[in-house]
Amino acid sequence: MNRDSLLTPNRRGTDSVKWGLYGEDVLALWVADTDFQSPPAVIEALQERVAHGVFGYPLHPQELRELVAARMLERFNWRISPKDMIFIPGVVPGFNLTCQLLTKPGESVLVQPPVYPPILNAAEKTGARNIHVELVRQTDGSYAVDFDALEAAIEEDTRCLIFCNPHNPVGKVYSRQELERLVEICLRHKLTIISDEIHSDLIFKGSQHIPIASLSDEVSKSTVTLIAPSKTFNIAGLSCAVLICTNHELLKKIENTSHGLLGDVNLLGLTAAIAAYRDGSGWLEHMMEVLEGNRDFTFDFIEKRLPQIKMHSPDATYLAWLDCRELALEESPYKFFLKKAKVALNCGDDFGDCGKGFVRLNFGCSRELLTEALEKMEKAIRER
Repeated sequence: MNRDSLLTPNRRGTDSVKWGLYGEDVLALWVADTDFQSPPAVIEALQERVAHGVFGYPLHPQELRELVAARMLERFNWRISPKDMIFIPGVVPGFNLTCQLLTKPGESVLVQPPVYPPILNAAEKTGARNIHVELVRQTDGSYAVDFDALEAAIEEDTRCLIFCNPHNPVGKVYSRQELERLVEICLRHKLTIISDEIHSDLIFKGSQHIPIASLSDEVSKSTVTLIAPSKTFNIAGLSCAVLICTNHELLKKIENTSHGLLGDVNLLGLTAAIAAYRDGSGWLEHMMEVLEGNRDFTFDFIEKRLPQIKMHSPDATYLAWLDCRELALEESPYKFFLKKAKVALNCGDDFGDCGKGFVRLNFGCSRELLTEALEKMEKAIRER
C-alpha cells in the first residue's frame, strides 16, 4: 500500500466539527480526528448492520469484551479479564464520572499541564479543586515530570491523579522507570490514578506504550484506565469507549453511578468497535506509516523553513506541539495563523497557562493538505 491509498474524502458540508467550525477558506488542522476514511472492515460492518434495519437497545457484546482483553495482552502484555471493563460513550465522560465518584466538593485532583483541556476541566465539574503540577520542558523540547514537585503538591484531601499517556498534546510516551516512580508516589499517598490512554495504539517506532495499571496487581486495583477505538480508527462520532478497572468494587460503583447519567453506548458504536478491533490491524499498520511520514515531514519543514518555531518530534499521536514564542507575536499564534494564514490550529492557552505561545497541529491528513498548510504558515510569518 502506498501513502495515497488511505482515502481522505472531502469533509466540508458533512457536519464535521473539524471542517465546519471555520470558513470555507480555512484549512483545518486542529481537533483530534484524522481525515482518513475509516477501515473498510468498519464501513462494511456498519453497512450490514444498517441493512438489518432494526436499531433496538443493544447488549454489551461478549465478543467486544474478549477482543479488548486479547488486544491488551497481545499489544501491551497486560492480562485482564473480560469482566474488568464496562463500555461507555466516551473517554471524557469516563474520567469526569470517575472524578465525580472519587472526590467531594472542595477536595483536590492532580493534573499535569500542558494537557488535554477536558482533563483540566474535570475537577471543577465536580466542585473539586485542581492542583497543577506542570510538566517540565527540556532543552530539546521534550517534557519530563518533576517528581519532587508532584509529591510536594499532594494535599491531605487529594484523591486522584488524572494521567494522560500517551500524552496529549506533547506526544510523550512514558518509560517504565517514569511510570514506576509515579505509581510509587500515588500508592504511598493512596491516590487513585485515572489514566487516559486513548492514544495507546498510535505509537511510533522506537517507543512502547505501557499501561500504567499493568505494572502490578496493586497498581491495577488503584487505577481506572480509559481507552477507545475512536482516535485509532477515526470513529469518534460513534461514541464508544472502554473503562477498565480490575478493582471490581470500584468498577461496580462507577457502573452504578453512570446509570441514568451517561446513557448507553449506541448500537453502531459497538458494531464499529468490534469490526475495528477484530479486522483493523492491517489498516492501522498502514496508517501509522503514513502518520510517521507526516510527522517527519512536519518536523523537517519546521526545522528548515520555520526555524523560529520549535517542535520536538512526538513519540505517539498525530499531534505536533509547536513552540511559537520566538516569533514574539502581538497576539496568540492561534489567532495569528487563523487570520493571516487561514490555518486553524489548537490554541496552546487551552492546555494550561504553560501553553501560552504554543499551538497544537494535527498532521493526521493528506500530505498535500499538510504541505499547503505549512506553506501558508511560512508565508504568513514571512509577510508579517
